[in-house]
Amino acid sequence: MALLLAIAFLFCIFLGRFFYIQLIWEDELHYLALDQWTREIPVNAGRGNIVDRNGELLAGNRAQYSVYARASAVTDPEGSAALLADALGEPYERLLEKLTDKSRSEIVVARRAEKSTVEKIAETEMKGVYYARNDARVYPHGDLASQVIGFTAFDRTGTTGVEGYYNSFLAGESGEILFETDLVGVDLKGATAAYLPASDGLNVKLTIDYRIQALAEDVMGRVLQEYEAKAARAIVLDPQDFSVLAMVNLPSYDLNEIPRDDMDTLNALSRNCLVSDVYEPGSTFKIVTAAANIEEVLRKNPRALPLEHIFSSARTRSVDGTTIRCWSDHKNGKHANQTLAEALNNSCNPCFVDIALSLGKETFYKYLSAFRFGRTTGIDFSGETIGMLLPESTLRDCDFARIGFGQSIAVTALQLACAAASAVNGGYYYAPRLASEIFSDDGEVRERMEPVLLSRTVSERASAILREMLEGVVRDGSGKKAYIEGYRVAGKTGTAQKYENGAIAQGKYVSSFVGCFPANAPRYLCLIIVDEPQGGYYGSAVAAPCAREIFEGVIDIMDIPPEEEL
Repeated sequence: MALLLAIAFLFCIFLGRFFYIQLIWEDELHYLALDQWTREIPVNAGRGNIVDRNGELLAGNRAQYSVYARASAVTDPEGSAALLADALGEPYERLLEKLTDKSRSEIVVARRAEKSTVEKIAETEMKGVYYARNDARVYPHGDLASQVIGFTAFDRTGTTGVEGYYNSFLAGESGEILFETDLVGVDLKGATAAYLPASDGLNVKLTIDYRIQALAEDVMGRVLQEYEAKAARAIVLDPQDFSVLAMVNLPSYDLNEIPRDDMDTLNALSRNCLVSDVYEPGSTFKIVTAAANIEEVLRKNPRALPLEHIFSSARTRSVDGTTIRCWSDHKNGKHANQTLAEALNNSCNPCFVDIALSLGKETFYKYLSAFRFGRTTGIDFSGETIGMLLPESTLRDCDFARIGFGQSIAVTALQLACAAASAVNGGYYYAPRLASEIFSDDGEVRERMEPVLLSRTVSERASAILREMLEGVVRDGSGKKAYIEGYRVAGKTGTAQKYENGAIAQGKYVSSFVGCFPANAPRYLCLIIVDEPQGGYYGSAVAAPCAREIFEGVIDIMDIPPEEEL
């Protein structure tokens, strides 16, 4: 009986093993056998293109090839090495060493070989030597929007920027050609090849307009040089749906000459600081404070006229023992009473301290949340930071007072641009977009990125009142150098001191301006940031003229007639 049980047990083991090999292990064994009896020539997928909103090519491909060899299949190493040395311009000894190295099944003989070179190699019909197309990534506009577009690794996998974020669409799926071989990798006579086709990547259309991008880069390049600044940056948005029309980060670099041998330089130059770095915005943030104030006045009294609200003439405010001063007197050496519109014109800090304190922490933080400070904007780009917003529960009154005029809060440039766009577009906050659609080479749209409304910030009426005030800043106040005759431009200047190790860095400023036009129905919003300009630092003098130049360029590009001609 025991013998029968033992036999039955062994039979069950063999049956189970048979079942495992035939059904569960089948695919793996089939792959191992296929790998042993075949050699594969990769068929690389064509990487998709990146184009601007008009179809202008921003990232494409140039045909190049990789040359491979199987030493076990090379019948004439010396002769083959000589032929390859002539075709590739490589040392004969190095090639001979590769062709006789049988420790590896496959050897890369050369990368990035041109088509003419590969055609020359193909004519020789060398045994054991073959090639595969491996296109090189090219960027026709060089350094244009380099931090936005990003670049690929040596294997053409997207690493940074749009190349990285949308890599799953751009990359495609590679195929291969399989040849039957014997155990040592020599092709079998009469064997047929199996072809597994590649699936090319899809193309990405950006919201970027390369004409506006080039214009903005030219303007910011000149201010960078003129003021010997540390950096010059700009964002141009469509406030109606938060499509990004331009993103400028200077200094920059040429995507066709990536400094891969210097990682510190590469990391610094390839960083999209508009999305990943934070700064204290200073007076440009007063747009948000003013918007909240107007909305609350209207909420409490719909018939109120916020334009007529008068603030005290006191030139200083004291909060928790901290004294906050206005930067200057406004009328004949005397700090006079002023409306909210005049406070914006004069960029009066004490008035915005009053607004923040009158709103209260809970209410003001409700608006900061609606404007998405302290969290990401939702842009389709990796590495976005949330900024720095002190928790309401731990906030001291003196810090809260400073938030009212753009201190004690750190934001990304994109956060501020989106907040300003929402404040002037009727109170609609959309997720900013860099890509508008994914499409195939035949033009079929595979995926469309529609605008996504994330929140309402203020009412249409509050937004209209704010636009009127900001138009006054450009017409009569600190933003005069952004004024364009015949066009309604609205905006706000900012001049913020920089901090290092918790203390004010003497002589270091960030000059900025955020503005839009037409003021009555904004279609273009521009944020200018000039970091550490030398020989002048006020946003009114350094940043506002840049916005004017960019707006004037947009007017020419889009052929926008003056207001009286509409």
